[in-house]
Amino acid sequence: MSESDAESVSREVAQRVFAAEFNDASYTFKESDDDRAPVYLLLPTGERANRIFVVGTLTETEDVGEDNEYWRGRIVDPTGTFFVYAGQYQPDAATALRELEPPAYVAVVGKPRTYETDEGGINVSVRPESITEVDAATRDQWVVETADRTLDRIDAFDAAGNEYARMAGEEYGDVGSNYTETVVEGLESLETTDELGADVAADTDGDRSDSTDDDIESDAVDTADPSPQP
Repeated sequence: MSESDAESVSREVAQRVFAAEFNDASYTFKESDDDRAPVYLLLPTGERANRIFVVGTLTETEDVGEDNEYWRGRIVDPTGTFFVYAGQYQPDAATALRELEPPAYVAVVGKPRTYETDEGGINVSVRPESITEVDAATRDQWVVETADRTLDRIDAFDAAGNEYARMAGEEYGDVGSNYTETVVEGLESLETTDELGADVAADTDGDRSDSTDDDIESDAVDTADPSPQP
């Protein structure tokens, strides 16, 4: 097995999560004392996430670095906003943020990062591994698949032996079922016929793809997400 193959096998699954749930997450943990052990973000619906996969509308980019380029991107899905940050250690993602012209649909694979605000709160952002421009069909299919994954986590929340759901209940309270409304919000966004620019104006909605070939759409999402799937 080559080094690249070993790296691919060892990569964590990139969880699909809506912005509304992602931004409610604040608790991180490791499962061993090893300095190189992965850091996980605990999702309120009872799953750990070392990597996430999101598709949305890139509405804004800005170089917020001082001595070196450090790019911030604002990406919206039907439920809220993801912020991604890329600098010299994420050269491909930084280049994408530098060269893309908002508004544009993008697929992002990256690692969640938490940081404490001046007021003592916890905010979460994404350190992107890759940022790829995609089409509306890919965005729409991501919404459908993310809705399915979210509902699966909600359904499994009270299952015996669900360690991460137990942790989520301790950290966030029993709020997993609240995200059913998030799923509805996401799916209802697909009923609109707005153009791409509507995402910028509303920070939520986008256009609906005319594609009816679910296999083609699913393949597009899988191509945009190079991570191993559960």
